[in-house]
Amino acid sequence: MTDGTFRGHTWTKPAARTEEEEEDPVDMMVMKTGCAGLHHAVQECMAEHRDWRQCQGALGEFKHCMSEQQARRAEELRSRRAAQGTSS
Repeated sequence: MTDGTFRGHTWTKPAARTEEEEEDPVDMMVMKTGCAGLHHAVQECMAEHRDWRQCQGALGEFKHCMSEQQARRAEELRSRRAAQGTSS
């Protein structure tokens, strides 16, 4: 700035993320369950057929996977609570 010209800052704003790049909260939750592949199969079936009745097989498999995951999670929480109860 010795010559009287203002040059401004040198940082640049990060590029905005597009909608496709943003993480979907549902996808993130499903990824944690181990059922993501089945979830994607349901999505692909729905995109292809646009009728959930034609996707009953994929929906059933996804539902079964999620039910098993919920049962495992519930058992894990029960075990933790029991362990905390005995350690107090």
